[in-house]
Amino acid sequence: MAERNLDFSKVIERDHTNCLKYDFRVARGMPADILPLWVADMDFQISSYIQDAIEKQVRHGIYGYSEAGKDYFEAVSSWLKQQHGWVVQPQWLVKTPGVVFALAMAVKAFTNVGDGVLIQKPVYYPFSGVILDNKRKVVDNTLTLGEDGRYHIDFEDFEEKVVNENVKLFFLCNPHNPVGRVWEREELERLGDICYRHNVIVVSDEIHSDFVWKGKHQVFADLKEEYREISVTCTAPSKTFNIAGLQVSNIFIPNTRLRHQFKRQLDASGYSQLNAVGIVACEAAYRDGREWYDGVCSYIKENIEYVGKYLEENIPGVKLLKPEGTYLLWLDFRELHLSDTALEDLIIKKAGLWLDSGAIFGDAGKGFQRINAACPREILEKALNKLEEAVLSL
Repeated sequence: MAERNLDFSKVIERDHTNCLKYDFRVARGMPADILPLWVADMDFQISSYIQDAIEKQVRHGIYGYSEAGKDYFEAVSSWLKQQHGWVVQPQWLVKTPGVVFALAMAVKAFTNVGDGVLIQKPVYYPFSGVILDNKRKVVDNTLTLGEDGRYHIDFEDFEEKVVNENVKLFFLCNPHNPVGRVWEREELERLGDICYRHNVIVVSDEIHSDFVWKGKHQVFADLKEEYREISVTCTAPSKTFNIAGLQVSNIFIPNTRLRHQFKRQLDASGYSQLNAVGIVACEAAYRDGREWYDGVCSYIKENIEYVGKYLEENIPGVKLLKPEGTYLLWLDFRELHLSDTALEDLIIKKAGLWLDSGAIFGDAGKGFQRINAACPREILEKALNKLEEAVLSL
């Protein structure tokens, strides 16, 4: 049976489907007719193999307590080995309903109230949320934007912050959301050596690792044996296969002591088994989703090139920082010299677009906007036309 859902140009109606992106515009304070390109899910139908697996379960008609077995692990581990050359062991795996949930569990497991947790802004905003909501302190090793159009790590500041703030936990984002960096081996080893030297546990969010356009994704835990012993690696099929709503993530913790600490917090939260449909979908995705994945990567890559060319030719005041990874594009509006309020007014009121304001990723994100390129070209074209018209009206 062949893959059926390979027409990524097809516009799928998402209104009236309980869709966060479309159905909750007004509830989230946005105009009812705004075009949403913010949250990180795709406007593409999932692989037909995943659909078929879910439909088979639907026909069975029972959704009792479910657990993932040997076939599930085989599918997940085979994908990680083929895709990233990473060989994982069954005992390392802890399943959670999402990566953000896992981040919160890590904060509770490995730090105490008042402790500092290090992040690298501008970074995925739930990082700060799970730290502050658990009464820990955000320690920021701010990334710097170089003249080469790439963000870089200030390693001296990183180590100073680790020492001076007595940091015990570091959230690594690789590939980095929203700036699109795919960290190189040398960069990760410099970070890893610092963390190992100062007994810092590294929670590596690698949820976007299957979308790499330049370079190669390096699994942090797999770089050195000593890193493996201080690592919590967060993976999920949600971004890769557009099944975020099925709530399944695979967290790998090789160190027995750290794994037990993490699982104690998981137990304390009251969480046990995964979503029954999520188990089926995850296994089908990793086992049979390769053709769909290859197709969606090709289409998204063309979308990214389209955005870059459109901006150069029609909106030169807005720059695309060409991503090395992820399907979330980081747009630089600073040449327009707008205040934070004026930029939001331009995007929301004049252009009628719902993007993610760079400011929510930290002060270093001010003047930027994040836009999701995982949608049919027709939607992207419409958004860029609206943006062009709004900028010309300034």
